[in-house]
Amino acid sequence: MKKHRVIIVGGGFAGMNCAKSLAGDDRFEVILLDRQNHHLFQPLLYQVATASLSAVEIARSLRAVLAKAVNVSVLLGDVTQIDEETKTVITRHGEYSYDSLVLAAGARTSYFGKDDWAKHTFGLKSLEDARSIRHQVLSALEKAERTGDKEEERRLMTVAIVGGGPTGVELAGAFSDLVRRALKEDYRSIEVADFRIVLIQSGDRLLKSFSSEHSEYTLERLKKLGVEVILGTRVDDVQERRLHLKDGRWIEAETMIWAAGVAASELTEELKCPCDRGGRIEVLPDLSVPGHPHVFAAGDLVKLTDSDGKEVPGLAPAAMQMGKHVAKVLQEDLRLKTTRYADRYLELRPAYRYKDKGIMAIIGKNAAVAQAGKMKLQGFMAWLAWLFIHLAFLVGFRNKLAVLLSWAFSYLFDKPAARVFSIEQGQPEAPEEDQTIS
Repeated sequence: MKKHRVIIVGGGFAGMNCAKSLAGDDRFEVILLDRQNHHLFQPLLYQVATASLSAVEIARSLRAVLAKAVNVSVLLGDVTQIDEETKTVITRHGEYSYDSLVLAAGARTSYFGKDDWAKHTFGLKSLEDARSIRHQVLSALEKAERTGDKEEERRLMTVAIVGGGPTGVELAGAFSDLVRRALKEDYRSIEVADFRIVLIQSGDRLLKSFSSEHSEYTLERLKKLGVEVILGTRVDDVQERRLHLKDGRWIEAETMIWAAGVAASELTEELKCPCDRGGRIEVLPDLSVPGHPHVFAAGDLVKLTDSDGKEVPGLAPAAMQMGKHVAKVLQEDLRLKTTRYADRYLELRPAYRYKDKGIMAIIGKNAAVAQAGKMKLQGFMAWLAWLFIHLAFLVGFRNKLAVLLSWAFSYLFDKPAARVFSIEQGQPEAPEEDQTIS
């Protein structure tokens, strides 16, 4: 019997969990396509950017993860076009036909129509982004150490972060820990306590998806860490090494990080289907794409209110659940096709239901906020919960052990181990420890 070929585009949380759920089911031939060779644990990406972890500790080879799944093939490829009429996925290296297609290509940084700002700022969606930020900040400190110009020194020692969501808050807290704990004895000509971290949020509070109590706690905690928080004004212009706020202020900064918005992968433009302003596909309850019953979307590509009336957030647990749900739908489709319901299998597809695992954000050493339903935690206990939960979700025992040891060393000695960078023609280059992801 001919196997049902499933092509999964994207090896993130949704794509990986879909592939793993179909692994071992010999009714399916699965091809996982990704432009990178690794699965990336994005919730810890900010720790690579802030020199707390190295790249290999939060990434693992897709082939290694799926090595025992004999019906799953992993191919490196950048998808450029989807032809739904011929059921073909076109990459730069070849074309692949499919019976079912799963789009799980993730998100990209959104500048809300001001794409020219990208050349002056850093996003944080990939290992390359994280390494670039780390390189930028550490090299700026090196420049500040040798300059004799106080005004130049102040600009070099300023990091501006746009966006007061979890990514912006976690970056601000981690940078404060880096310069005020880990680097305080490393420089002779500059005072690292003068390192300026500016966090800009257009809304009236940080972490708007959290409770107001958590937002207040986060604001006070960041202020204690020396972070300058600006609320209630938006960025209306970004130029080289400076940005302008709508209230009239200019902020001079050597490093500017954009954590204010996300948009779905440009692949969603390949399908003529309803999308929101961020390009997310407004999928049907079973996660199929309207008008394309054999195409599914999962993860950050999706805009959906589930069968319980919950709007599904762009979080790792939601993406994992979506990937597993798509696999369940595909398996049920094949089962129904062998029964008297064969002509109605599309109508009988189960609807996706999001199981809310809660949300959390870390605010530097020993502090975090977490909430799940009516349960709310903040401070040290929330910080411990954050550590254990993120450790549990990491893929691979080696990664879990490496991260645990790195965290333990950093906690005890305030000396993160990933502070190495090199320069090659003015561009950041990964140190030897980051070269191979296995």
